[in-house]
Amino acid sequence: MPEHYIGLMSGTSADSIDAALVSIGDDGDLDLLAWHEHPYPDDIKAAVRALAVSGADEIKRVMAVDQALGAQFAAAALAVVTQAELKPHQIEAIGSHGQTVRHQPNQAPRFSLQVGSPAMIAECTGITTVADFRTRDMAAGGQGAPLVPAFHETVFRHDGRNRAIVNVGGIANVTWLPGVPQQPTLGFDTGPGNTLLDAWCRRHTGQHYDHGGAWAASGEVLPALLATLLADAYFGSAAPKSTGFEYFNLAWLENALTAVTPAPAPQDVQATLAALTTTSIAQSLQALGQVDEIYVCGGGAHNPVLMTGLRAALAPVSVATTQDLGVPPDAVEACAFAWLAFRTLHRLPGNLPSVTGAAQAVILGAIWPGGTAPVMDVEDFSDGG
Repeated sequence: MPEHYIGLMSGTSADSIDAALVSIGDDGDLDLLAWHEHPYPDDIKAAVRALAVSGADEIKRVMAVDQALGAQFAAAALAVVTQAELKPHQIEAIGSHGQTVRHQPNQAPRFSLQVGSPAMIAECTGITTVADFRTRDMAAGGQGAPLVPAFHETVFRHDGRNRAIVNVGGIANVTWLPGVPQQPTLGFDTGPGNTLLDAWCRRHTGQHYDHGGAWAASGEVLPALLATLLADAYFGSAAPKSTGFEYFNLAWLENALTAVTPAPAPQDVQATLAALTTTSIAQSLQALGQVDEIYVCGGGAHNPVLMTGLRAALAPVSVATTQDLGVPPDAVEACAFAWLAFRTLHRLPGNLPSVTGAAQAVILGAIWPGGTAPVMDVEDFSDGG
C-alpha cells in the first residue's frame, strides 16, 4: 500500500519554501503528486539573512525566526495537502530540512543549525514531522551535507551511464552517479550557486534576484576578477566538503573587489559571478571523471545565463534539467526530504558516507509525533504572509 510523505525545503537563498507531496510504494518507487512554492514574507527573509553572521542578541533572534518559520513550514505543508486533494491524516510524515542559518562543519565546534520549529509544524498540521537531519551524520564524523545525493542515487542512477546531477540553489552542489554499480556515488558543494548573484542584485537593483539572468547578460565577464575569486582555497580543496552563505557572502566578494581598479560596473560583477558559478561547477565535474549526461535542478535551472554557461563549459556533454528524468527541477530537493522522512520512519539509513565523509551510514533525523487535529487554517497563510 503506497504511503504519502511531504518534503519541505528552503535553501540558502532563503526566499521560499518548496513543498512536495509524494507517494512511495512497497517497491520503493516514488511518485510526485503535488508541489507548492510558499514565498517567505520580506521580514522573515531579512531576519534569516541577518542570522548568517554573528550579531547582538542572537539567541533571542534565532528562536523568534525558528517559531515564525515553523508556522510558515506548516502552512506550506497544509497547502500542498490541499492541492493534492488529500487530508492531513492521510500523510505518514513530513520531512522538513528547515532553514540553514549557520553551517560550520570544519572547525570547532562542528555544527549545522537549521531553524523552522518541527514541534510547531507537527502541532499546527497534526502530522508526524521528521527534522534535524544533518546532526546525526555530523556525529558520525560527516559534513552533514549534502544529503540529497542519496536520493539522487535512488531515483536517477542508471547502469551503464555516468550521470551527474547539478543542484544550483543558493549554494551549488554536484552528485556523480557512476554507471558501474560497484563504484560509489560521490557528491559535494562546489561553491556559490545563486547566493552571491542574489545578494549583489539586491544591493544594486533592489530586486530579490536577477530575473532570467537579464542583468548578468547585460554585463561582461571580468577575467582578472574571475581568476581572483577562483583562487579561493575552497575550490581546490578535496571532498568531502560543504559550505554556505556564512562563507560565500558579500564580505567575501568585497574583499576580492578591493584589488580591482578602477571599480568595475555592477553588471560586469554580476556577469563574473555567473561565470564563477558555472566555472566552479564545470571544474568540479571534470575532476570527477567521465560524465555522459548532466541534469540540472534548483532555481538555477531557470536562469538562461547559467544554463548557457554550463553548456559552453561542459560541451560536448549534454546538459538538460531533471524534468527530462521525470522530476521538475524545483521539486527535487523537497522530494528528497520526503524520501528521507520515509527512510527515518522505516529505520533505514539516509546518508552516503562516500559523500559526507561519515564513518558509517546512519538513520537520520528526529521525530515529532503527530496524531492530533490540525490547529492551523491554511487560508490564513495563503498569501505567504
